[in-house]
Amino acid sequence: MKNNTYSISEVAKILGLTLKATRRMVAAGQIETIKTNNIYRIDKEYFDTNIETIKSKSVSVENTLFKEITENRTINETKKKSDVINWADISKFWDNPQASEMTFVDLFCGAGGLSKGLEMAGLQGICGLDWFNEAGMTYKRNFKHPFVNGDIKQQEVKDEFYKTVKEQLGSRKLNVVAGGFPCQGFSMAGNRIVDDPRNSLYLEMLEIVKNLQPDFVICENVKGLRSMLGGEVEKKIIADYKEIGYEMNVTVLCAADYKTPQKRERVIFIGNRIGAKNYHPKPILGPSEYVTTGEAISDLMEHPEDENFNHVPTKHRPDMAQKMLELPEGKSLYKGYSDAWKKCPWNEASCTIKENHGGVNIHPKLPRVLTAREMARLQSFPDDFIFEGKKNKQLVQIGNAVPPLLGKAIGLAVRFSNNDLK
Repeated sequence: MKNNTYSISEVAKILGLTLKATRRMVAAGQIETIKTNNIYRIDKEYFDTNIETIKSKSVSVENTLFKEITENRTINETKKKSDVINWADISKFWDNPQASEMTFVDLFCGAGGLSKGLEMAGLQGICGLDWFNEAGMTYKRNFKHPFVNGDIKQQEVKDEFYKTVKEQLGSRKLNVVAGGFPCQGFSMAGNRIVDDPRNSLYLEMLEIVKNLQPDFVICENVKGLRSMLGGEVEKKIIADYKEIGYEMNVTVLCAADYKTPQKRERVIFIGNRIGAKNYHPKPILGPSEYVTTGEAISDLMEHPEDENFNHVPTKHRPDMAQKMLELPEGKSLYKGYSDAWKKCPWNEASCTIKENHGGVNIHPKLPRVLTAREMARLQSFPDDFIFEGKKNKQLVQIGNAVPPLLGKAIGLAVRFSNNDLK
C-alpha cells in the first residue's frame, strides 16, 4: 500500500506547503486520502493526475494560514513588548554545534533535562545537584560528570557540592550556573516581599551563584512566576541578582519553537556579570512547522513492551479504557485538571507533558495513558536516555524535566552571548 501512496508530509513537500496547510486541505476535503491503521495517506495515481487542480486550491489555504500566523505572532509580541529581549539566531549552529570549553553546573537538576540540553549545545557538565533519589540514579546513568544527592539547604551537602565542583574544574573556570528553583515561597508584607521558609531554595541558589561567581546564570521556572504577586517576584529576582553583580534579561520561551513536539512554556532568566549582552534563542520553527505528537510517537504504537526502554503500557479497566478512547483530543478526563489526564492532539505539538498525582497524558489513538518512553519523546529526550526507578518515579522525572531541546537552544544563546560560536 505504501509504495502506491504518499504520506501527508511527502505531499506537503511536493506542493511546497507547510505540513499544517496540507493537513487543512485534507480536513477540508481538497485532497482525498486513504485511511489505513489510523494513518492517512494519499493515493499516488489520484494525486499525480490531479496535482494542478490541488495546487490551485493550495494558494488560498496558505494565504489564510500565513495571515493567522502573522496575527498570532503580533499578539505574542504585544504580550512580551515590556521585555527587553536580544534574540540570537542559533539556526545555523543547531545541527552540529562545535564543542565548547564553557562549563556548567545544574542545581535542582532532576533527571537532567537541562543538563542534557546544555551538553547538546556543546557545553561541558561539571556537576548536578538534586534531592530526588531516583532522579539521581537516572542522572548518574546518563552523564559522565558527577551528581550530588541531597538537600541543598544542608551545609554538608553544599560542602560536598563545592568540593566536587572545585575538583572537576581543576584549573578551568566555571562559566554557567543553571537551575530551576521552586517558587512557592514568595509572599508579601505591606509593599515588600518577605523571607519565607519555603523560599529558602531560591535563596540557596542565589548564595551558590554569589560564592561560585560564574560568568552566566540561567534560571528556569514556570510561566506563572511572571505574574506572582503582581510581577513583584520577577522584579525581586532581577534586583537580587543585580545586587551580586548580574544583569538579567527575562522572557517566556516555548519548547515547540525549538523542535520539541510539545507546547511547553517556561520563563527563562539569563544573566551575566562580564558586561556581555544577554541573548535568548530566536525561535527556529513557526507554529505551522511544529513537530507533532504523531510524528514523535507513532512508531511506538506497535513497539513491543520493553522495560529496559521505559516503554511499558499501563493496563486499564475496560470502562476506563473506553472513556479514554472516546475522549476528544485536547480534553481532560477529569474536571479540575489542566494538563494531567489530558489527551494529546495527534496532528499538533503536544500539550504540556506532566505527571500530576498519578495522572499522566492520554494517548491520542490508543485507550491508555502514555508510556514513560512516549512522554520522554514528547519532552525531546533521545531514546538512549534511560530513566531509572519504578515506573511511577520515571513519570515524575520526565514530567518535571526541562525539554532537552529547549535547554540546547538556551545553551547556544549563552554561547552566542559569550562569543563562543563559530
